Amino acid sequence: MRQRAIRNLAKLEMTQARITRVLDAATGGKNNFVADRDAVRRYDQAAPVVTTAARAVLQYLCRVVRHLAGEGVDQFVIVGSGVPSGLPAGRQLHDVARDALCGAVPRVVYVENDPMVLAGARATIEPVTDLVRVVEGDVREIDDLLDDRVLQTFLDWDRPMAVLLLSTHSLNDDEYFHYVIKRIRQVVPEGSYLTLLQTTFDAIPPELLGAIHDLLAMTLPGHAIRNREEVAALLEGLVLVDPGLVWIPEWRPDGLGTACAEQPSSSGSYGAVARIP
Repeated sequence: MRQRAIRNLAKLEMTQARITRVLDAATGGKNNFVADRDAVRRYDQAAPVVTTAARAVLQYLCRVVRHLAGEGVDQFVIVGSGVPSGLPAGRQLHDVARDALCGAVPRVVYVENDPMVLAGARATIEPVTDLVRVVEGDVREIDDLLDDRVLQTFLDWDRPMAVLLLSTHSLNDDEYFHYVIKRIRQVVPEGSYLTLLQTTFDAIPPELLGAIHDLLAMTLPGHAIRNREEVAALLEGLVLVDPGLVWIPEWRPDGLGTACAEQPSSSGSYGAVARIP
């Protein structure tokens, strides 16, 4: 893990947008560069819903964490969230878990491979709480990630936990994606949960698809896009929590001003929560 951290720091690219930083920029965070803000501007010019869609993502994550904490889950592994600074202080995902647990104390591990995001999270989160850890890791190296010393020692692997797999955009190979889910299912305790977030172009009009694909290739090369059938295939064999695989604004809306509520497909993302038997 240390070698990977050094390698990633050496490859810190400020002129190329990264999806975690784009999400951060779109929601008014500070962990981003000019290239990320420029990507937001380009997407807003193509389809002026990017900022709203980014808010829909953060709201979905908050609702998922709140729901699972309400079910008694007090351990969370959040892979690839970017630890977005677009969520204000006191309302980060670990705060949402703590508030929903009503006195119980959660343990939260954020996993990220962007050096800027890691540095920001370690400077602003870890120093103020003993109940959060920020781990350098990559879902594309799932075996190394699951063997991480912090992950293994900070969490209680005899009790259920929730794994939020948010960096699905980096998994271009569906066969490897299936392996990632298989490995998670193998190692987490019975009664745990797995959450997915997946970007899709299902709702983009056919006449705009070519231009959107070109823009994606230019701003976020290698970003994996999947349709609903492909996401459903990845979840085969898992027990989905109601309402199943849906547009993220449709996943248990709480009536608190859900972004993209009037047109859920404009969020551009599917979400699902599955219980691991």
